[in-house]
Amino acid sequence: MKKLSQKQALELAFNTLQKNGALKENALPLAYGIIDAENQGIKSHGFHYLPIYCLHLKCDKVKGSASPKLSAISNVAFKVNADNGFAHRAVSLGMEKLIPSAKENGISSLAITNSYNCGVLGYHTKNIAKEKLIAIGCTNAPASIAPLGGIKPVVGTNPISMAIYNKGDVKIIIDQSASVVAKSEISVRAKSGEKIPEGWAFGPDGKNTTDASVALKGTMAPAGGYKGFGMGLFVEIMSACLTGSNLGIEASSFANDQGGPPGTGQFFIAINPEKFSSTFEDKIAKIIQSIESQEKARVPGSKRINNYKTNINNEISIKEELYDKIISLSK
Repeated sequence: MKKLSQKQALELAFNTLQKNGALKENALPLAYGIIDAENQGIKSHGFHYLPIYCLHLKCDKVKGSASPKLSAISNVAFKVNADNGFAHRAVSLGMEKLIPSAKENGISSLAITNSYNCGVLGYHTKNIAKEKLIAIGCTNAPASIAPLGGIKPVVGTNPISMAIYNKGDVKIIIDQSASVVAKSEISVRAKSGEKIPEGWAFGPDGKNTTDASVALKGTMAPAGGYKGFGMGLFVEIMSACLTGSNLGIEASSFANDQGGPPGTGQFFIAINPEKFSSTFEDKIAKIIQSIESQEKARVPGSKRINNYKTNINNEISIKEELYDKIISLSK
């Protein structure tokens, strides 16, 4: 294992992205997202994904020189055209309007179009929630989930996230995909040759498989059967149809160099609870207490929140093989 300080890790991600064609203003927001994923313990979206980002910069699947444009639809509705660049910069740009608008008006919304993989969706909702706002976010992805009874993918893993601030910190992060697991978890195992548990995915024939490579050629298993597909369809409507972005069936893969920019979308809603209820914080605290009082129960997001608090003060570990690959990309 190669161990890096927090500063060294951030510089490695930032410099590698720039070396592969990303302008510094596009590279830095993504670099922060990579380090945050590492600290949360979500390594599938940390340095593991950096070589893919670099591949996509080189093949023009993502535009390193992108110049996202923010427009106001109204005083509570905003839209960012990501210009086929990294989603992280577009989301950060949109939050500059979304957050103050929600604080003043009680609720505000942000649509991102012509975008790209936004990494850990809960990272973005967490950043909104830090401002003492209720944060809701969703993003669509290349199609990988088939409808119940079908074998052809129609919607992506399409996660939805909510983050809640309470008494000094973000205490709840709900971040879940429409599939049983995130597709990146299968990609990690495909590279290592590790089997996946039965029930995670189907092969191209629609049958269960434990072979990660076969799974990547087939479809992801929806969480909760038809309920998971329904949630994915909801996210597809909000993230693609509403924002004017590519549908999952139109978007190119996040995992390879085939096809042009995926052109997917994100949609965020920020709510100021103080404008609606004087008891919101107390009720959230009561819900959290009712969960934590049970011996083995866990508040959604508590694991990643605790990981972050621990890891932010420690070095970041990267497997030697991955580190060597990143170093070769940074030269």
